[in-house]
Amino acid sequence: MDKMLKYKQEYVVTLKDINLRYSGEKGEVNALQNINLDIEEGEFICALGPSGCGKSTLLKIIAGLLKPSQGEAKMDGEPIDGPDWHRGVVFQSPTLYPWLNVQDNVAFGLKMRKFPKNEIEELTNKYLELVGLKGSEKHKPYELSGGMKQRASLARVLANKPRMILMDEPFGALDALTRQNMQTLIRKIWTKTENTVFLITHDVDEALALATRIIVMSSRPGKILKEFNMDFTYHISDGSKENPRYTPKYMGIREEILKIINCQNEELRFS
Repeated sequence: MDKMLKYKQEYVVTLKDINLRYSGEKGEVNALQNINLDIEEGEFICALGPSGCGKSTLLKIIAGLLKPSQGEAKMDGEPIDGPDWHRGVVFQSPTLYPWLNVQDNVAFGLKMRKFPKNEIEELTNKYLELVGLKGSEKHKPYELSGGMKQRASLARVLANKPRMILMDEPFGALDALTRQNMQTLIRKIWTKTENTVFLITHDVDEALALATRIIVMSSRPGKILKEFNMDFTYHISDGSKENPRYTPKYMGIREEILKIINCQNEELRFS
């Protein structure tokens, strides 16, 4: 009970005055500067910005894969100190073990955490069904399409029942139709599981169709230039006759985001 109360009182993740610098071939690189971000339970946040702005670096700090040079990164009020199953990561390239079939890939994390065999089977079957891979359990990764591989990667993350899902351009390598289907799937999963999601994308329409909040980042050093709160994803999922993509509100936010990103790209060209 105390833990549940804590979750309600605290943000899932808080980033305070985050800076990250590292040594590159041409000297010190200032990748992130003065990032402040509070992520609430159940939010779906999408990060947009020009290439090289530090979106993936920010995700890796939340995941615990990188430590900031300055500032504090916390989850549920506790410092983020390394990777943790509470924060599941889905990368652009599926990270499936090629020698394991789909079922064993999805079950891998549960086995490492020494779950009982019957619970492993139950959770594996549950999330394979949720991502639409029932019937493909015995396939090896090389037998799967790109979309199926990403669904298997997603099922593997979900089976661990993380509090937060981090996705680094997970649909970037997919064809347009598969990408749209994956967007529909992740929205359905987010609605069903009520996970907190942080997704990186270059696609403004993808962000608008999925996010409850969009953060737009500057060119390096990456800073959060503007945040947009929205509810288009709910209207897309409810089967409403009016497609929110064609509403003045949607188009207005879309144009504002594109203008910010294009300005950043222009600055990069002439810097």
